[in-house]
Amino acid sequence: MSVKQFAGKKPFPEEGPLPAHIGVIMDGNGRWAVRRGQIRTQGHLEGLNTAKRIVKAASDMGIAYLTLYVFSTENWKRTAEEVGFIMGLVRQYLAAELDFFRQHRIRIRHSGDARGLPPDIAEEIREVCGDTRDFTGLQVILALNYGGRDEIIRGIKRFLEARPSGGELTEASFRQYLDNPDVPDPDLIIRTAGEMRISNFLLWEGAYTEYWGSEKLWPDFTAEDLASAIAWFQSRERRYGGVKG
Repeated sequence: MSVKQFAGKKPFPEEGPLPAHIGVIMDGNGRWAVRRGQIRTQGHLEGLNTAKRIVKAASDMGIAYLTLYVFSTENWKRTAEEVGFIMGLVRQYLAAELDFFRQHRIRIRHSGDARGLPPDIAEEIREVCGDTRDFTGLQVILALNYGGRDEIIRGIKRFLEARPSGGELTEASFRQYLDNPDVPDPDLIIRTAGEMRISNFLLWEGAYTEYWGSEKLWPDFTAEDLASAIAWFQSRERRYGGVKG
C-alpha cells in the first residue's frame, strides 16, 4: 500500500524515497485526557490504541523500522499509579497482539535498560522478542526504560568490558555496543503535541535525522498524519553536512 492511499486530498510528491526508519515521540496522552475531564491514565489507554493503528499503517506503507518512545528513564518521576498503569498497558499489548504480529510478520525489539524494568515486564519483552525474532516484516522497536544518554553510557561500559586491554574507539566500533547496532539511524523522527524537544530520544542515532512536529496530541494522531510526515520527508534534500552541486 502506498503513502498516497493515506493522503486524502492533500498534495503529495509522486515519487520519493520512503524513510527506512521512523522514530515517534508519542507525546500528549495525559493532556488529551485532562482536556476531556478524564484521568491521565485514560489518555495512555487511548494512546495505546493509536500506537496499534500507527504500527499497522507503517507496516502497510512498507516502512522497515519503527521506534516508539514508550517510557523514558525520566518517566519514573511520575506517580506510582500512572507508572503502574503504563506498565500494565505494555504487558497487555505484548500479550494480546502476538497473533497480529504473526499475521503481519512484525518483529518486536527492545531498546533501553531491561534491568530497570519490573521482572514480569522484562520477561514478557524477552518472550515476544524471541517469538518474533525471525519475522521479516516491519520491525517495531519499543523504547522502554530508554534514555539516549543512558544508552550511550551503557554502550561505553559494554565497550570497556569487551575490550579490557583497550582498542581504538571510533564511531563504527562504538556503534556495535548500542542497543540495536544493526538498525539504521532514523531518517525521520515525529513528535506530537506541539513540543519541540528531543527529550533524550535516540541522541546518538538521530544526529542527521529529519524532525517533523504535529500539533495533535498523540491519541488524535492518524495514519493520514503519518502519511503527511512521510510526504514532507520525501520533499527534503538531505546533504548530511555536504553540498550538492
